[in-house]
Amino acid sequence: MVERKVNQVEALDLARWQFAITTVYHFVLVPLTIGLSPLVAYMQTKWLRSGDTKWLRLSEFFGKILLINFALGVATGIVQEFQFGLNWSEYSRYVGDIFGAPLAFEALLAFFMESVFLGIWIFGRGRISPKAHTVSIWLVALGTNLSALFILAANSFMQNPVGAVFNPETGRAELDGTTGFLDVVLSTTTLYAFAHAIAASLMVAGTLVAGFSIWWMVRSIKQNNEAEARELWKPAAQLGLKVLAAAGILAIGTGHFIGQHIYHVQPTKMIAAMGIAESGEAHPLALAMTGTELTHDNIIALPIPGLESFMVTNHFTGEDSYLMGVDEIQEKFEDAFAEEYGNDVNYMPNPFIAFYSFRIMMALGFASTGLAVLGLLLLRGNNLIRSDAISKLYIWSLPFPFIASTFGWILTEMGRQPWVVYPNFKGQADVAPSEMIKLLTESGVSQSVLSIEVLLSMVIFTVLYGVLGVVWFVLIRRYVREGINPTKDVEALFDHKSDDLKLSFAY
Repeated sequence: MVERKVNQVEALDLARWQFAITTVYHFVLVPLTIGLSPLVAYMQTKWLRSGDTKWLRLSEFFGKILLINFALGVATGIVQEFQFGLNWSEYSRYVGDIFGAPLAFEALLAFFMESVFLGIWIFGRGRISPKAHTVSIWLVALGTNLSALFILAANSFMQNPVGAVFNPETGRAELDGTTGFLDVVLSTTTLYAFAHAIAASLMVAGTLVAGFSIWWMVRSIKQNNEAEARELWKPAAQLGLKVLAAAGILAIGTGHFIGQHIYHVQPTKMIAAMGIAESGEAHPLALAMTGTELTHDNIIALPIPGLESFMVTNHFTGEDSYLMGVDEIQEKFEDAFAEEYGNDVNYMPNPFIAFYSFRIMMALGFASTGLAVLGLLLLRGNNLIRSDAISKLYIWSLPFPFIASTFGWILTEMGRQPWVVYPNFKGQADVAPSEMIKLLTESGVSQSVLSIEVLLSMVIFTVLYGVLGVVWFVLIRRYVREGINPTKDVEALFDHKSDDLKLSFAY
């Protein structure tokens, strides 16, 4: 019995590591697909409405990057759902009735929409009208964003369960009828998460469009082709920078409101993320944590009283500025769940990871937004960017929003611990704690999977994803360096009705 318990603890740790590794790999690709698809659609629409072929060339150029990213995103995403039934079968049994519904809609509606119309966009050029071809890429963008909505709805249920009831006879959480499904998909947590994720995705895409365009602008000038730099790459760079700046502002705004929301529905996460060591009023903003434990002595704060309280409560001082600290929230959870789980459960997530994930996400988000403003100033009027140093700055800053999105996801998932389904105190205030919809992470792992099996699959997937990551980088690097052929008659392909129409990667 002791041996079995040890194996389950090891299997739990390995299953968590495997899910974290595969999720981070996959999530590097997801925001780019979500953000880049509407930008490619916008570029092609600009050509269709204005007749300016530069926008068609740009849609082709960035469309190639979109296709590479989409293909590898599908390859890495398939593994995610298999893990629910294999490593996390107890979790799937408990919430399968709720969790399966948005995932089914994501696969049967959103994913099939984006994949079918992406195929039409790739192979339909020259076989369908330009308007229909442009509509197809907009439907790809719509499907991609719908896919994000359904995935985030499933995840948001784990963060704040709504629209469901606990069935004591089966020991499972079940959807509360048709309205329950709508409650899950359209919950406040889902809508906040969706708005923030779309903003972050547009930041990723805007950074990529701006960075590659600025790099090509400088390269074209050095090749004595200032006309290409001015007529082709400058408009593309300005589009990417404008999207990045607008999305950055949206991400900051939605991040503020989602942070306030999370403090109320997932207080342990925000207490750890914001570094609230002690309960009290007029909390200053925590800048750094010097140790791994969240204590008053380990926090270095900005000497502005009430700034952190204002971020959460909109009040600098007074009773309304009161924030709960670690001891108070731990005591609250122990009072609610001691009878069920005992008194030795730590209900706080890893404070060090939550604290610094939050700050890395924000720092890189602000930095990317600042670079967008800088780029727009450098390109104002008839100016071009001619400096290699500035070009390298925007190339080297390409990972910023990718890393920010990744740390945002790490905060979302690790900040939920030790719960895989976080209890909703506000929505289930009239329900006894034992009948709340909730599940500790250690209770969600499969009971029959051996540690060696999880370890073996984790190693295989890590190596496989590493290879796919190299393929992704090499392909994107190749097609970015290849650039745009200014002599190619891209519009002529729309008039080509032959069945022998060739597909050179994308066209």
